[in-house]
Amino acid sequence: MRYYHPNDEELLSDQTNENEDIHKHLIEPCKNILLKVFDGYKGHVSIKLWNNEIIVGAEDASSSLVIKTPRILVDIMSKNSFIKLAEAHLRNELSAEGDIERIFDLLDFLQERKFSLSEKAQLFRMLLKVKRCVITGENPVGKNLSRRINSRSSISHHYDVHNDFYSLFLDTEMVYSCAYFENYEEKKQSLDKAQQDKLEYICKKLRLKKGEKLLDIGCGWGGLAFWAARHYGVQVHGVTLSQEQLDYATQRAKKLNLDQLTTFELKDYRELDEDEYDKIVSVGMFEHIGIANFSNYFATVSRLLKNGGLFLNHGITNDTGWRDTPSTRFINTYIFPDGELARVSDVTAAMENQSLEILDVEALRPHYALTLRHWIRNLERNKKKAIAIAGERIYRLWQLYMAGSAHNFTKGSTGLYQILASKNRQPWPLPLRREDLYH
Repeated sequence: MRYYHPNDEELLSDQTNENEDIHKHLIEPCKNILLKVFDGYKGHVSIKLWNNEIIVGAEDASSSLVIKTPRILVDIMSKNSFIKLAEAHLRNELSAEGDIERIFDLLDFLQERKFSLSEKAQLFRMLLKVKRCVITGENPVGKNLSRRINSRSSISHHYDVHNDFYSLFLDTEMVYSCAYFENYEEKKQSLDKAQQDKLEYICKKLRLKKGEKLLDIGCGWGGLAFWAARHYGVQVHGVTLSQEQLDYATQRAKKLNLDQLTTFELKDYRELDEDEYDKIVSVGMFEHIGIANFSNYFATVSRLLKNGGLFLNHGITNDTGWRDTPSTRFINTYIFPDGELARVSDVTAAMENQSLEILDVEALRPHYALTLRHWIRNLERNKKKAIAIAGERIYRLWQLYMAGSAHNFTKGSTGLYQILASKNRQPWPLPLRREDLYH
């Protein structure tokens, strides 16, 4: 998958200088707002103000959300609260202590929280008072204080993070997609083993045989291509749109002495020639195609696949489709602007419309949550190196994005499916049972 990130230099200029005296006088009003908004919250996250006072939750909470500026209280109640709070995290006006994934419990609570008309009116007056003080520097108890405001609009410039950044949290094969675990105890299983098991599992599903030609659409850093060539003796051609991934894969092919079995190309899938392949695979690239382009994508796969050949599509889905929400706007702004997720039923229908017979559909949603938690821990362990490579804002962006994604995979709003298909219906291309996948 190709990911994009806001320009770190521009983000660094987005700092604000809150007046400490204003903060002091706004403690009580902000405290009252939090108590009102989170009335009834019984979760495992505490909320602290900038003076380290716990307002919501228990002192021994496993995670804490630290509010460093009064403006955050206004943002919480805005219609774009998710984006505003996420951007506040990037500016270090809001920070998480402990397990950052737990913080998203607060957002779930806010989405379910129902306010009466009297509560809304009361909160509006309270927030208006805080907002006036934040903007004007007015002391709510009567003393006027000066304040300088340095605000910036949302960042629109994006760029690819260097390979060295990804290597800080990915496995040794540099696989940037969902791993395949044996059980839920992810801390007792290595990410390297789980990713190798995933690569092996995909190769088994494709029933690869020595001498076959495999096309890997969106090959990333070449992890699957190398595994298939090394363990199954297939001839693999990988395509990517990332120059850095291409350079890495090409160089690694030579180091592994697999350059005779693997070739890599900087090319869009729509530009592929008329060569036919025995098997085609796409892992973690499908999310960037766009729902409107499904017919073209699957038509291309069908055109390139030999009769009776197998195609495996490994991709992320969404339970409702890619609707315009604060969460999707944040992802398209900061992570991957071309990203768009579909319901799995829309995916299978689009495949069938291009004469691809669905042979097997497997949901692997829990595996991605486990994978992301490994990535988060690896990134946090390498915090200093990550900041040295990409800057603190990019580190905080990735920490937040991966934690939110893990939360969504656990909750079920985001899914992950491997869909196996064949180009024609005769002869049947699979064994009658699935034992070969597990032995």
